[in-house]
Amino acid sequence: MEGVLEVSDVSVSFGGLAALSNVSFSVANHEILGVIGPNGAGKSTLFGTICGDIAASSGQVRLKGHPLSGKSSHDIARLGLVRTFQTPRPFSSMTFLENVTVAALTHTNNMKIARQRSEVALIRVGLGDCFDRPSSGASTGQRKRLDIARTLATEPHILLLDEPLGGVDPGSIEEVLGLLRQIRSEGVTLIVIEHNLEALADIADRLIAMTLGRKIADGLPADVMRDETLIRAYLGDDNAAA
Repeated sequence: MEGVLEVSDVSVSFGGLAALSNVSFSVANHEILGVIGPNGAGKSTLFGTICGDIAASSGQVRLKGHPLSGKSSHDIARLGLVRTFQTPRPFSSMTFLENVTVAALTHTNNMKIARQRSEVALIRVGLGDCFDRPSSGASTGQRKRLDIARTLATEPHILLLDEPLGGVDPGSIEEVLGLLRQIRSEGVTLIVIEHNLEALADIADRLIAMTLGRKIADGLPADVMRDETLIRAYLGDDNAAA
């Protein structure tokens, strides 16, 4: 069965360095797919390629059966596929609400509607008391939530989250996981890069594991977490053997 998003034999090279090598997978509608692997595995490069920020050297990405090659990240966002970043990038001269409103204007030219959508998005991520605060003073956790709010204001069909728990206060992790579950329940497909493997395994329907630009495992979280190649990639051969 064809997925809502299909990545087929995608490779990316920077000069002589292969950042991605023949990566293939599909994502089902309303699925939460986790992407794991050690630093340098190619996870963020994969996101950039899917979203149009990085051109694939070969292979194809299809959204609902339609190829995305040659489309800009703005065009892809208008089609309903958006992402957050490992390091959030708010407009520091703007308030929380202004930041989200800019994103909402992707799908409407009506400022009143954009503002209303932005207020709803900020409330959903737990920043309802930050409308008029300058984003320059946001904590790391607040920046992560603001980044999610900006994507929600575009009313996405597929949401790519790059380490949404990074920098989040440990006491707030379950709250963020609950938010992701709620977003999925509202019909959004999620692809999540996350180094907190225990938390990701708790919400993901499926995991794919990567190392050195290659996909090395794909399956149920419990099965992928036991994959010997993945364990060696994280720990090294000696420690894995021990």
